[in-house]
Amino acid sequence: MNCSLVIRAYNEEKHLGRLLEGVRQQSVKDVEIILVDSGSTDKTVSIAESFGARIVRIEPVEFTFGRSLNLGLRAATQELVVIASAHVYPVYPDWLECLLRPFDDKSVALTYGKQRGPDTAYFSEQQIFHQWYPDTSQPRQAYPFCNNANAAIRRSVWLSHPYDETLTGLEDLAWAKRVLEKGYALSYVAEAEIVHVHQEKPSGVFNRYRREAMAFKRIYPEAHFNVYDFARLTTMNILSDLWHAAREKKLRESWGSIFWFRFMQFYGTLTGYRESGLLTPQLRETFYYARARKPASNARRDVEPIQYS
Repeated sequence: MNCSLVIRAYNEEKHLGRLLEGVRQQSVKDVEIILVDSGSTDKTVSIAESFGARIVRIEPVEFTFGRSLNLGLRAATQELVVIASAHVYPVYPDWLECLLRPFDDKSVALTYGKQRGPDTAYFSEQQIFHQWYPDTSQPRQAYPFCNNANAAIRRSVWLSHPYDETLTGLEDLAWAKRVLEKGYALSYVAEAEIVHVHQEKPSGVFNRYRREAMAFKRIYPEAHFNVYDFARLTTMNILSDLWHAAREKKLRESWGSIFWFRFMQFYGTLTGYRESGLLTPQLRETFYYARARKPASNARRDVEPIQYS
């Protein structure tokens, strides 16, 4: 089984090598690697080239998530295209094999896999991963949720339905919504697991949820999020996280980040809902180039995980 792999990157020298090492250890061996670089000033490009990647460049002033993906998919030569963030890495050597297997069903247009944070991830971030990416696969998902940090699509479907280049985020959700409306299927594959490294400061969490809220309002104009929603969801999620952290004996180390993470998550959401969906140069710099509810599951597979150096 052949595939292309499109990776979006900006100054990812710290993480990219681990992802590409994980790709090298996959059971799927014939992988065309395409790095879409948006102006990296570190060793990102040279690391990618050392693993045989083809480089596609996009100017920072032109960058959106959708535009960079369209460039990468345009450069891809295989029908099945895996999409991964540069700061993720696969847990198992059959990551690609599991992610691609549902495409045996010709109606499947997109698959996406499980995400977990590293041991150093904020407790609230881990709670979100467990909520959004359960341990049980869903071969035919009826609702338009996915995430392009760990996904794969049919290039032939993309040719008819390219990604929206005007959204500030959630281009994956918008794409999934469109193809579901066209009669295609989505598949969630829990076995296709990756570790997603965010390591954001409070301002980064705020910006992420702000731009996603702006995009969500564009995709679903009827949606609303007001001050009451902000207060209610912030309080509920803080209390839930504190309870789970206490159960897992992680409260002492996690309580501080729980408060600021959930506040920034929902304050960013509230701010995004109040703003226009137009992407100004100032927002582009803030969103893309800023400088610097379940208990945790111990689910394990019978496959031996990749041993990273």
